[in-house]
Amino acid sequence: MKRTINLATLVLAAALPFAANAHKAWLLPSATVTTVDQWVTVDAAVSNDLFYFNHVPLRVDGLVITAPDGTEVKPENLATGKYRTTFDLHLTQNGTYRLANVNRGLFASYEENGQRKRWRGTAEKFATEVPANAAKLEVSESAGRVETFVTAGKPTELKPTGIGLELIPITHPNDLYAKEEAKFRFVLDGKPAANLELEIVAGGTRYRDHQEEIKVKTDANGEFAVTWPAPGMYWLETGLQDDKTSVKQAKQRRVSYVATFEVLQQ
Repeated sequence: MKRTINLATLVLAAALPFAANAHKAWLLPSATVTTVDQWVTVDAAVSNDLFYFNHVPLRVDGLVITAPDGTEVKPENLATGKYRTTFDLHLTQNGTYRLANVNRGLFASYEENGQRKRWRGTAEKFATEVPANAAKLEVSESAGRVETFVTAGKPTELKPTGIGLELIPITHPNDLYAKEEAKFRFVLDGKPAANLELEIVAGGTRYRDHQEEIKVKTDANGEFAVTWPAPGMYWLETGLQDDKTSVKQAKQRRVSYVATFEVLQQ
């Protein structure tokens, strides 16, 4: 017997973290710690293995690069190929740059004149582009962030936007060392995100039999700690589902977060 799966279910299922063999999205800078007036090249991809290009490029329509002084910086030499997107960043300021691919939007499915329609867009466009009396309307909302950090010179403070799921460093993300404990805090819409389940995986999964993931959970203040077992690039993912939607027709919101860190040898 055939089963019908609605659009909202598909969207939510695709966004669920920690799924076995799930594709992983990531931003990978050529360097995370350097000096002012240097360049870094960033690879952006969705892959089966970390950090290996074997699935599809990460579309970076929502890319926001925030300079140390809080201004937005445009990427240079942006290009998308078969397996990855690449861009360059000129580090003209002293301090830490936040590179984030941010996606926020609504997914809707409804019927019009007997035909099934699907729509995707922002909360602002929803009211004008989706009929108010649409039949069999199903709406879901998502808010995702895929990011990494690059420091030129001395590390500087990273400020949250107050929207969605965000990482607040206690230990600076460009000051991480093998065998040392690092501490971070997660906030959801600016408030502590308690009891979040996180998965941390070292790169190079293509060359080992097991993921060797590290699983941790945030405490009541949204904080967690991790001791890095070895130097290298690491991938972190977490997410949650709630009812904090931007339109009343959406009953659920799926929030996700992914980051790439470099852990150095002491």
